Amino acid sequence: MSTAVVLLHALGVDARMWDAPRAELSRAGHQVLAVDQRGYGVAPLGDAPPSLDVVADDLARLLDRRGVSDVALVGCSMGGYVAMAFLRRHPGRTSALALLATRAQADDEATAAQRRAMAELLADPGSRSRVHDATVPKLLGATTRRTAPSVADRVRALVEAVDHRAVAWSQRAVAERQDATDVLRGTRVPAVVLAGDEDELVSRADARRLADLLPDGELVTLAGTGHLAPLEAPREVGAALRGLLDRRGAALSEVRR
Repeated sequence: MSTAVVLLHALGVDARMWDAPRAELSRAGHQVLAVDQRGYGVAPLGDAPPSLDVVADDLARLLDRRGVSDVALVGCSMGGYVAMAFLRRHPGRTSALALLATRAQADDEATAAQRRAMAELLADPGSRSRVHDATVPKLLGATTRRTAPSVADRVRALVEAVDHRAVAWSQRAVAERQDATDVLRGTRVPAVVLAGDEDELVSRADARRLADLLPDGELVTLAGTGHLAPLEAPREVGAALRGLLDRRGAALSEVRR
């Protein structure tokens, strides 16, 4: 059995959001799996009811097929929620953790209702373009929107390439997710929380709380970056992940002594 770095994408975009960090980590000699979650990219949606537990179990089965027993788990936004579900459902398989643009607490009822309403809008072909127009700018920081139009174009293309049924399923699954506070408090592995200082969807207070919950967690703030740091600041994300993997290596060496 082997180890791997597993990259879990955000809601509304597929695993291609990780192209730059994945290539950098691969060049550094790591086995990297950028996983398309259920309904995204090459992964079939299936007919299971919406649940992040289902996605976490999908990941466990994929790792079993690949012969991977131990992972450095990296999740952005919804990918972070999937990572937390994986920690709860498959303990002992994660030796390092990175969480980006995500939060520990479950949605309150108003936020969950907004997600369900968004899922309904996506079922209407006439509404989808308006949904994309409203949501895509919020995925990027103001600096990216102002100075990197090519990144905005890339994000729009990724969003429009995803099957709307998968996005609706994901919205409903995220709306029903469990609070992960206790899971994170019990996750005693090297961990890093990456927060864009221009993230309009997850507050810096949420990021700080997330890092504080992790026994070996640290917070890294990315300047001029919004919700999708792997696309907006790939070099900085790659550097932070390399640092995390170095910490994991040191921790494993200490255990073996």
